[in-house]
Amino acid sequence: MTGRVPSIACIGVIGKHNNPLHISLFPAEERAPLEFQFLLSSCLDIFEARLPHKPVDQDFGLLQAVDERLAMYGWLTNTGIKFIIVVDMEGRPATALDSKAATAVGLRDADLKPAFRALQTAYIMLLRNPFYNPDEHSPVTANSENRVGSTQITSRKFTQEVKRIADTWAPGVTTI
Repeated sequence: MTGRVPSIACIGVIGKHNNPLHISLFPAEERAPLEFQFLLSSCLDIFEARLPHKPVDQDFGLLQAVDERLAMYGWLTNTGIKFIIVVDMEGRPATALDSKAATAVGLRDADLKPAFRALQTAYIMLLRNPFYNPDEHSPVTANSENRVGSTQITSRKFTQEVKRIADTWAPGVTTI
């Protein structure tokens, strides 16, 4: 097959104070980290604009299409944590295992729900860790305690789970 299949280019976890908690690029060596930090930051205003008109559903769907190749989708937890997935529409070469539907142009919002649910589950598992304190990753707490250092999530298990989600996801996948 000569077609290409959409794949996840970036997964971002943004804190309730709009601070980046975690950013993963796939594949990291082919992506510019600063470019994706700007792209993730540009979605924060979209979350704020849609929030008053949003029903109970956590899925914000397509936030913005950056160009004909990159599209950004969002998910908001009830604690104010934002998950953003950037999809590269020309992500990887299609294989014999990929369905014809996966090589078609365009994605439905529902195609990313399994990835968002798996990402939320990974975040919940991180919160259940007794050695993880979410307040340590808040810029408000860090500023009040005059702490210097990163407010990023550094859990190896969480990072591995995010990578697994990105590697497993493909259009049409119903569970991750």
